[in-house]
Amino acid sequence: MIRIFNVYYPVRTIILIMGEALIVGASLFMVTVLQFREDSFVVLNFENGYARILGLAIFVVIVSYWLDLYEPTKISPFGAGGEVIFQTLLSSGVLVLGAGLIGIVLPGPHARGVVSLAALAGSTLAVVALLGWHKAYAWLLQQPFIQQRVYVLGAGERARRLVDGLFERPELGVHVVGWSGQLGSEPSRDAIAAHLVEVTTTRSAHRIIVAMQDRRNTMPIEQLLELRLRRAIHIEEAASWLERISGKLEIAHIFPSWIIYADGFRFTEPFRIARRTLNLIVGVVALILTLPLLSFVALAISIDSPGPVLYRQKRVGRNSQTFYCYKFRTMRENAEAECGPTWAGDDDPRITRVGRILRRSRLDEIPQLWCVVRGDMALVGPRPERPEFVAWLEKEIPYYGMRHLVTPGITGWAQVRYKYGNSLEDAREKLQYDLFYLKNASVALDFLILFHTIKTVLLQRGAQ
Repeated sequence: MIRIFNVYYPVRTIILIMGEALIVGASLFMVTVLQFREDSFVVLNFENGYARILGLAIFVVIVSYWLDLYEPTKISPFGAGGEVIFQTLLSSGVLVLGAGLIGIVLPGPHARGVVSLAALAGSTLAVVALLGWHKAYAWLLQQPFIQQRVYVLGAGERARRLVDGLFERPELGVHVVGWSGQLGSEPSRDAIAAHLVEVTTTRSAHRIIVAMQDRRNTMPIEQLLELRLRRAIHIEEAASWLERISGKLEIAHIFPSWIIYADGFRFTEPFRIARRTLNLIVGVVALILTLPLLSFVALAISIDSPGPVLYRQKRVGRNSQTFYCYKFRTMRENAEAECGPTWAGDDDPRITRVGRILRRSRLDEIPQLWCVVRGDMALVGPRPERPEFVAWLEKEIPYYGMRHLVTPGITGWAQVRYKYGNSLEDAREKLQYDLFYLKNASVALDFLILFHTIKTVLLQRGAQ
């Protein structure tokens, strides 16, 4: 796996994306040369031809990502399913639309011809090539000569989750040749040692991933040293692999010493200044652009139910300081007069008709841009929680207070990776994603989360 924007991505997924971009670019290049023949040199070099091809290739990759064509479930060694074929055709249709838009932005004497014939023929050639590429890529993933063979050392629940996670992520190119759980729930140290040596030797394992919960009496130290020093097998901790697979840190297996020695958790002054500058610029621009929309939303809220248009609520921000968070009102007035502070639930009767639309489209979040401009919030960060809930959650969940090391955000890693939460268990799960963000925080990761958020909003996923 390689690290991009402080997030781990399988090398094979990067290869899939790059292969797709090359196929789209090559298809458009070939059709342009065939259509314009002797004029193709002029079209490509002096009429922004290469810029158009590059822009369209990137455009198709973005559309394919939004259509989830890079998800592991869409990669099958038995060929492309009907859904994949439809989505590939849809991305090719968007390719033609994109060609038209780029023709407007980068016009030239041959622009109309490029849009009409080259884009149509290029997208037709691209869709056939893309389907073939996806099938060939899925077949390639199954070949043993490119897979990493690993042995998972451990027989408990954590080792089971790691094994299941590796099996569910074929794009990682990892083949589990064995694990200690095959010996039963509580194997002895001698049994684990014998199984470890036998499997790694007979099946030529490349690496061993240690996922043992109790290591005092069952860790086969001598055998691990022998395999590491004499056979040069890589030995790694399960924590890093579980982090890469899940995109979260497991608080059940985090200790203060691990946090002290772990890479990340760096909030330097240059990082804070760059982050604040970016948030201020984007916040001001976004407020200006959304001003025409605010009056229509306010009118709809006023017509739908009595009460104020805006709703303000105390939240806990950076360094545990409280501030007022502003949102468009989506519940009836005095919704908590009887029940007190309560998380919104599924089909919550307190939510108004217009409120459901605002929540689903995330339009209720627009006033929070003012909090971003003021500096109480950021575009990206852990979602700020109410003081009443924070006091309770800090008692129930270890490390919950770490969320307040950074300015809270309108969106965050937990928001794009997990559903809307309204329970203690949901708060625990979302904290694990927030801790991953704290460990890997960077301006580039913020851009990645914003990109994921746009996809989530457009597809209306996880709305509550």
